[in-house]
Amino acid sequence: MSRFTIVVLFVSSVALFSSAAHADLKDVPVGFSQIGAESAWRTAETTSIQDEAKRRGVDLKFADAQQKQENQIKAVRSFIAQNVKAIIIAPVVETGWEQVLRDAKRKKIPVILVDRGINVKDESLFTTLIASDFVAEGRMAGEWLATNTNGKATIAELQGTTGAAPAIDRKKGFAEAIAAHPDMKIIKTQSGDFTRAGGKEVMQAFLKSPEGKEITAVYAHNDDMALGAIQAIEEAGKKPGQDILVVSIDGVRGAFEAMAEGKLNCTVECNPLLGPAAFDAVEAALAGKELPKKTIVKDERFEQAQAKELLPTRKY
Repeated sequence: MSRFTIVVLFVSSVALFSSAAHADLKDVPVGFSQIGAESAWRTAETTSIQDEAKRRGVDLKFADAQQKQENQIKAVRSFIAQNVKAIIIAPVVETGWEQVLRDAKRKKIPVILVDRGINVKDESLFTTLIASDFVAEGRMAGEWLATNTNGKATIAELQGTTGAAPAIDRKKGFAEAIAAHPDMKIIKTQSGDFTRAGGKEVMQAFLKSPEGKEITAVYAHNDDMALGAIQAIEEAGKKPGQDILVVSIDGVRGAFEAMAEGKLNCTVECNPLLGPAAFDAVEAALAGKELPKKTIVKDERFEQAQAKELLPTRKY
């Protein structure tokens, strides 16, 4: 990350590059390749980008990849063929982007990455990345659990989509946070693919395993998997939030509702309202302005005690 110029973004701010001369985006064709609709968080992000495109008069060409990278690559190639002026991508996984992004670069089409990064040898293939610090999110979740268990927990981990940046980084950050606590151990870990159904299915299997009775905490890489795990815990006759502590990431409305009910203990925010920042970046890029290679969205951590008061204020 030291190679990057990094800006910290408060997504409530009016503009990302307020000092830059912006290009007018009215009727400008822009492609948006979205991962899918696997979670409430993802739906909120899609809505934010679509609403902001409408507000600015952008001719938005939207493609839902249904969690498949091959669909995203097809969509990006279609955008290039349609002569869009910019492309916004929320990438499914980090790798496999070199060729299609080279095609976009040859056409001088700026590529704006939102919420997930990619791993490419040539970083000039994308213009900028607007995302949260996923490692920091995982670390915040791990630190909360360490503090609230006095450093003693037998943990089941629900990982996100294999190969996805948030899954890789949230796992890393959490592991860093609990490394100093020898009595905190992850005994079960598996991908739930960032979906509620996946979280429930994996948690059911965990609880039925020989180690299932030992589990005292669940760390889920997103709220939807945590909500699925809560269902599985209840169906197993245990009380989520009490018998088994549950900590997750995203900060969606469903997580706040679960905290208010005492079933989820903590959620780390990952703000999905990236539409304004994404189109600020598109405008600046089309105006020929140099952009920071990465813009970090500032996130917070929330606990049960805050849930009821903050629930009415949640926008996603």
